[in-house]
Amino acid sequence: MSSPAPQPLTVPTMLRGTVVTNRRRCGKPTCRCATSEDLHETIVLSYSDGGRTRFLSLPDSEVAAVRAAAERYRRAQAKLKTQANAGLAELVAQLSHRGRR
Repeated sequence: MSSPAPQPLTVPTMLRGTVVTNRRRCGKPTCRCATSEDLHETIVLSYSDGGRTRFLSLPDSEVAAVRAAAERYRRAQAKLKTQANAGLAELVAQLSHRGRR
């Protein structure tokens, strides 16, 4: 009996992290990577968790969806930062006018 095919992932709308290519040596002394710069590559989601950087290997079929979700998170974060800065500027302006009376 063969094992069932893995279920396709349902990628969340937003993900915190960055999709990067991880290049590394495998450690086998007879492997091509031991004597050359031809390293093994894996596409991963890099994210921090409790102050530590974590890597999550991504299936090739999911790289584009995960990259898009990470980009949506960055855009939402930038928008929130802009709104927060505008709110802070408004509060500073209100309080500085109040002190001049």
